[in-house]
Amino acid sequence: MPSHTPVPSRIRKNAKSMRHALTDAELKLWNSLRAHRLMGLSFKRQMPIAGYIVDFACPSVRLIIELDGSQHADDHNLIYDQERTQRLERDGWNVLRFWNDDVLRDIEGACQHIVATVDQIRKGHPS
Repeated sequence: MPSHTPVPSRIRKNAKSMRHALTDAELKLWNSLRAHRLMGLSFKRQMPIAGYIVDFACPSVRLIIELDGSQHADDHNLIYDQERTQRLERDGWNVLRFWNDDVLRDIEGACQHIVATVDQIRKGHPS
């Protein structure tokens, strides 16, 4: 696992501003994750990791949750997201992706998937 490197101030500032401008899907998921509401886990939102700002991260189980809107379906963004996920996984993170619409329509299903993933990580078998 790589050593901790300082987060550049511009990325830290951008992450802070993004915390105040959550999408509807991010807000809905955050309300289920915040204050240790899901399995007692501590999640952070808009957290800088490896030069990226991830939507949600739970450092204790090395889990990142990304919420994607329709712009993530175009070829350029698909490739970028894939490269980003591979980089984060090389650094020891497990990355879950949900479409915004799926979170908005079925928050319980998204939370159940997160719980199942955390269980797998804890058993040593990330999904």
